[in-house]
Amino acid sequence: MTKKDSHRHFFCLATIIVLWCLPLNLHAQLLPGVDTESTEKAPVVPEDSLGRRTPRGTVEGFFKAVADENYIRASRYLQLKRAYRKTKQRERIVKNFKLLLDKGGNITAYSFISNKNTGYADDDLPTATDKVGTVTINGETINLLLENNEPDDTPAVWLFSLETVNAIAAVNTDDITLLDNILPDYFKSRTLWGVPLGHWLAVVVFILVSYLLAWIIIYALSFIVLSIWKKLKEQSKTYNVINILDLPLRLYLAVWFFVAISQQAGLSIIVRQRFSSLTVTIGIVAFLILLWRLSDTVSNYVGDKMTLRKRISAISVILFLRRSAKVAIVIFGTIAILGAIGVDVTTGLAALGIGGIALALGAQKTMENFVGSVTLIADQPIRVGDFCRIGDIKGTVESIGMRSTRLRTSARTVVTIPNGDLSASRIENFAHRDRYLFNHTFEFRMETSPDQIRYLLVEFRSLLYAHPCINPDPAKVRFVGFTDSAIKIEFFAYIEAISLDASQEIQEDLLLHIMDITTAAGTDFAYPSQTLYFAKDNGLSNEKVQQTTETVRQWKEANDMQLPSFSDERIENLKGTVPYPPEGSVLKKNGEEEKE
Repeated sequence: MTKKDSHRHFFCLATIIVLWCLPLNLHAQLLPGVDTESTEKAPVVPEDSLGRRTPRGTVEGFFKAVADENYIRASRYLQLKRAYRKTKQRERIVKNFKLLLDKGGNITAYSFISNKNTGYADDDLPTATDKVGTVTINGETINLLLENNEPDDTPAVWLFSLETVNAIAAVNTDDITLLDNILPDYFKSRTLWGVPLGHWLAVVVFILVSYLLAWIIIYALSFIVLSIWKKLKEQSKTYNVINILDLPLRLYLAVWFFVAISQQAGLSIIVRQRFSSLTVTIGIVAFLILLWRLSDTVSNYVGDKMTLRKRISAISVILFLRRSAKVAIVIFGTIAILGAIGVDVTTGLAALGIGGIALALGAQKTMENFVGSVTLIADQPIRVGDFCRIGDIKGTVESIGMRSTRLRTSARTVVTIPNGDLSASRIENFAHRDRYLFNHTFEFRMETSPDQIRYLLVEFRSLLYAHPCINPDPAKVRFVGFTDSAIKIEFFAYIEAISLDASQEIQEDLLLHIMDITTAAGTDFAYPSQTLYFAKDNGLSNEKVQQTTETVRQWKEANDMQLPSFSDERIENLKGTVPYPPEGSVLKKNGEEEKE
């Protein structure tokens, strides 16, 4: 953090404080109240001239009267026994109360004091009793309690409890605070809003001192960490964490120092109470700044990771989530700040909830598509450039957006599919295949003899085991049955190739070899039984049939017929013996030239 940035942050903080000191009415409602009783009108409660219907009204009225130095009016916020009802006693008790609060007492910020006639009902105190602060008397901490002693059928009147007032009245002290002891008479005799002018000047000094102390501590800690860990700047991730925490911690420490110094110095409780909501607000702002910076850092980190992994489609989702997080930070931060300064946000929250429901219903399809895009990016069933089938559509993925995904089909058309529908569809991705299936069933003529079938099975299996581009595990050729006009032999094997085009080349070579073996066996593929044809050939070759029969006989005599399965030794001898590319192929010619 540079010196210029420090000055800018301090100027912003001072501007907020100056604006806060202006006598603004901060208790306006965010939205008009909604009548929850549609059939029965709520009874009208008469107003109290002193505003004592709620605990917050009592505390605010008491300090307003003290600021106006109207001690008799201030005493009407206290439960006084008969002995303390004389004018002098009332003034003495109120002055003692103010002095004790100035010397280190604490009053809860107005926004955290109940503004309901019933007070807080969910605390550990008795019914119709609320705690609003503490004060130290002779080294003992006394809770400041408000009580409503009115019957249930009458309007509430909240007063400082008799126990609290008796403890304050029993103290006789003429001690002055440290701040009043230091200030010149000129700054004590002149007042502003019921507080000596010197106390307002002390606020400015305390702010400067608090911010300076916070800056020194954060700077010293950063210097120590950087000195111990010299390579920290090179490790940008850890260094970014320190930059993220710098300003929020500085603001939080400045607020903490301001509260501590003002209490120890004896700053007027009226001033401290005016600034109590501001200190809470600055604490909330510090937390919101931390969340804002974390959202930027996390999104940048994840975005860099996605870029390294070439998952470009994830970047748009990350940016959308970061913007959504920032909008949520602003909305909920604004609500929290309004609540801290005393604005009733209950109606606003209800309106926000209703608006959120309406927005969710209206943007249902949009959210469905967004969730679908997040699912696609998280699971990665497809990526840009993959060839896939989605439903009955085949194509290459061109882009994965926030709302939809575009596919380029083989007809060169572009199909746009909403991500909500895509995430619920069955996706077949051809780009991740490591092998290509060779699964064909061939039909041979019915007059093919059993020995010819045996010959075909042996030679077909030899072909699969011998071909260098066929994975032998598994590589199967099976005689699977008959049809009305043919004998069926099924192939099941995997072609090892780097692409679809390469696999089709290898499949073409296999089919040609199968045709050669079929011809060598003296048989042929079957024609459909419903087709009537007149043969113009000489029928099956008797010579080749005899040769095939003789070959099978020799296998039987030598116990070398590789049925129903091949021996491991034979499989090993056959590996790579089929020339590929075949003789006369231009690929083979090119390969020989490259070798030369």
